[in-house]
Amino acid sequence: MAEEKTLIIIKPDGIQRHLAGEIITRFEKKGFKLVAAKFMQISESLARKHYGVHKGKPFFEGVVKYLSSSPAMVMVWQADGVIAMARKLMGATFGYEAQGGTIRGDFSCSRGYNLIHGSDSPESAEFEIGLYFKGEEIVEYKLSDECWLYGQND
Repeated sequence: MAEEKTLIIIKPDGIQRHLAGEIITRFEKKGFKLVAAKFMQISESLARKHYGVHKGKPFFEGVVKYLSSSPAMVMVWQADGVIAMARKLMGATFGYEAQGGTIRGDFSCSRGYNLIHGSDSPESAEFEIGLYFKGEEIVEYKLSDECWLYGQND
C-alpha cells in the first residue's frame, strides 16, 4: 500500500475547548493510523518556521501568536490518500464557512481561530513533520484491521 503521512495539529483553541478527544476520534474512525503524537507548547520561533511561507502577509504575526499562545496536540497520521481525506474531514478553513459534518463545521463558528491544522500537500507534510518530529519518533506498525479498512486482502 502506498501510504502517505500528514501533520495534524489540534491548535490552542481546540485544546482549550476540550475537543482533542473528539477530533482524534474522527481520524481514528475514518481509519487513519496514528504514527506519532506529542502534546506541547509550540514556541514562537517554531510557529514562525511553521508559517514561514506566509511571512510578510498581513496575518502572519497573528497566526504565529495564535499557534504559540497555549498548548497544542501535534500528530502524524498515515493512510493512503490521508492528506486529501484529512482536509475533507477538517472542512473549510474557518468554522463560519465550514459545512456541518466536518470538524470545523461542527465545532467552530470563528472567523479567526480554526481548531486544527493539516498539511496541504506531500511536500508541506514532509517539511512540517520534520519541524516537530525526529525520524525515530515516527512509529511504523501494522493495524490489525488494515485489510478491512483499506480493502486489501494480502
